[in-house]
Amino acid sequence: MSDPHQPFVLEVEAEADPAAAAPVPETLSEAEGRAMLTAARLGVAVARRSAFTRFATWVLGMLFSFVVSVAAYDFVAALFARNPLLGWFAFGLVALSAFVLAVLALREWVGYARLQHLDRLRTEGEAARRSGDVAIARAAVERLRRLYTGRAEASWGLARMAEREADVLDADGLLGLAEVEVLAPLDALARAEVEQAARRVALVTALVPIALADLAAALFANLRMIRRIAEIYGGRTGTFGSARLLRRVFGGLLATGALALGDDLIGSVAGGGVLSKVSRRFGEGVVNGALTARIGLAAMEACRPLAFVAQERPVISTLLARALAGVVR
Repeated sequence: MSDPHQPFVLEVEAEADPAAAAPVPETLSEAEGRAMLTAARLGVAVARRSAFTRFATWVLGMLFSFVVSVAAYDFVAALFARNPLLGWFAFGLVALSAFVLAVLALREWVGYARLQHLDRLRTEGEAARRSGDVAIARAAVERLRRLYTGRAEASWGLARMAEREADVLDADGLLGLAEVEVLAPLDALARAEVEQAARRVALVTALVPIALADLAAALFANLRMIRRIAEIYGGRTGTFGSARLLRRVFGGLLATGALALGDDLIGSVAGGGVLSKVSRRFGEGVVNGALTARIGLAAMEACRPLAFVAQERPVISTLLARALAGVVR
C-alpha cells in the first residue's frame, strides 16, 4: 500500500499521440457563413458572360418572340375563320397580353433609367469634389433636389438646404450640406433595412434546421434588402433591375474580398468568452447576419447619390450589434 503523504506517480510505457486526441468542438469563429457565400457566388455567376453569350441570348430571344407572335397570329386568324365571336375574344386577350408586356417592359426601363440617374449624380459629385468647381456642385445639388422633391422623408432637409445654400461658397461645403440635410434621413431608413435583413437571415439560419432553408432565406432577404435600399435612395427598380443591382453589389464585394469575415467583427457582437459556448448552427447564423450587413452597406454605397464624406460611413459591427440586440445577449 502506498504512503498517502508521498506524491502519486503513474508510469506510462508509451508516449501519448496528439493525433489521437478528440477534436476540439467547432465554435462560432470557425463558422464560414456558407449560405451567404453561396448566395454571393450565385449572384455574380450570371454576370460573368462573354459577348458571344449575350449575342446568342439576344438572337434566341428574338427567335422566341417571333415564333410566339406568328403562333398567336395563326391562332387568332383560325378562330376568326371558325367563329368571329371567338376570334374577337382571342384578339382581345392577345392585345391585353401585349399591353401588359409593354407596361412591364416600360417599368423595367424606368427602373434602369433611375439607377443610371443615381450613378450620374454620384459621378458628378465626385467630379465636383476633385475639381472644386462650385458650378458642377450646384448642378449636382439641383438634380438631387429634383430627385427628392415630393418625398416626405426629405422635405424638411430640402427646406433647410434651401435656407443655407446661398451661404456656402465652395463645392465641398455645398455637397456636404446636401449630405447632412437631405441624405441623413434616408441613410437612417437604409440602415434600418440592413439591420432587419441581417436579423432575419441570422434567425432563420440558427432556428430552421432544414436543408437549403438558410440559402433561400439569404437570397430572398438580400434581394429584398437591396431593392428597398434602392427605392429609399430614389431608384425604384424592377425585377431585372434588382437582379442587376444584386449582381453588381455581390460582384464588387467578391472582387475586393470584402466578404471575408474575421473574429474581430464577431467578437465585437457576441463577446470572446461566448464563442466557445455556442453551437455551430447559431454561429453560422451570426456569420450570415454579419455578411448580410456587409452586403447592405455595399448596397447603400452603390445606390447613394453622393459618397460618404460629410456623413460618417456606417460601421459593420455597429449595424450587426443593433440587428442582433437581444438575440446574442
